[in-house]
Amino acid sequence: MKFPKIFLLLFIFSSFFSFTDDSEKIVGIWFTEGKGSKIQIYKVEKEYFGKIIWIAPNAKKEDLKVKPTVGYQIFKKFTYEEKNLWTGGQVSDPRSGMTVSGKMTLKDEKTLSVRGFVGSPMFGKTVILTRAE
Repeated sequence: MKFPKIFLLLFIFSSFFSFTDDSEKIVGIWFTEGKGSKIQIYKVEKEYFGKIIWIAPNAKKEDLKVKPTVGYQIFKKFTYEEKNLWTGGQVSDPRSGMTVSGKMTLKDEKTLSVRGFVGSPMFGKTVILTRAE
């Protein structure tokens, strides 16, 4: 059976120019530093959120001002800005009890850098999440 040339051209064109949605690369389950909890990052319309879905039974909680529980929303309203960068969101910091501005940078497929800051990203703290899946 012969395929019309148009199908061959469409196949070649789609192979060379396939488009992936890089914005969804952060969606999934991530371990916090020290693997004390897991955060699920998910997308709602064009924004990204993160909530705690698991906390290690032996996780240190005495130095936290806010006692996060499963379901606690830790990331809110991040938007995809450019390759491997999500900005404009908020990070809830259980250590201080504050909600601050944030940005996320995907370093590689298994490493997500999350920076929480007040005012300028220069004045903040970065935590590294590792993919759990």
